[in-house]
Amino acid sequence: MAPTFHDVAQSKYLLLTTFTKDGKPKPTAIWGVPDGDRMLVITDRVSWKVKRIRNTPRVTIAASHSLGKPKGPAVEATARVLPDSETHAVYSKVLRRYWQHSWWFYLHSMVRGGIDKVHVALEITA
Repeated sequence: MAPTFHDVAQSKYLLLTTFTKDGKPKPTAIWGVPDGDRMLVITDRVSWKVKRIRNTPRVTIAASHSLGKPKGPAVEATARVLPDSETHAVYSKVLRRYWQHSWWFYLHSMVRGGIDKVHVALEITA
């Protein structure tokens, strides 16, 4: 049976595929936090995935290994960039879920200029 959005969102590691304007898939490994009917993600504000989501909100997500090798089929979803006012709360949720990496992730953010300057939150829904 094919996985549902909820099934995939529960996975610890995820493969997010965004699409270019001409439809080419661009997969990348991400950390995600399930939050009700949506999944929350923190990423670099200037990343290509953010630029592609602003142009084309269609994405797919799949359960994966930590480096992005898919564990199963992908499910269709929609992504959007959340307002800057929500970045800090989503960042905190990601740190709680991935606590074993949090010291490194937090230090990396601070060295690069701070959470709000470097990161943006994404919302992914079915």
